[in-house]
Amino acid sequence: MPIPQLTIYRHDQRHRALVTLAGDIGLESAPLVRAALAQCLSDGIRIVDVDLTLVTFCDCSGLNAFLYAAQRTADAGGILRLHNPPQSLGRILELTGCGFLLLGLPLGRLSPSLGAVPDPAAPALPHRSVPLVPVLSGDAR
Repeated sequence: MPIPQLTIYRHDQRHRALVTLAGDIGLESAPLVRAALAQCLSDGIRIVDVDLTLVTFCDCSGLNAFLYAAQRTADAGGILRLHNPPQSLGRILELTGCGFLLLGLPLGRLSPSLGAVPDPAAPALPHRSVPLVPVLSGDAR
């Protein structure tokens, strides 16, 4: 069985970053997520958009990494939002009731298909005009 891998891409525009994750987020790869999001804060980024379109799986350890990063970002006066969560994460957000913390949605705004309902007041995901270049990559062991 192949070892799941997670690749992290980052594109900055002033004080805003688009972080794109690709692969599986679980117990072994969640520390990579936590480190990449912490690096955004260290670099002065205060608006972090996390694109999960290319994530195939995310468990509760991934949720924990996102909640930790969202709290640290909020403490620094910023905002962290998840975009396009995979079904596995959508289900966890629905069960825990914490989607409003990460998706910018009012309580109960997850769709029946477990995907996020777009918030019309939320800022759009920044346009990515350059090719993705991994900033972190690791094998989950």
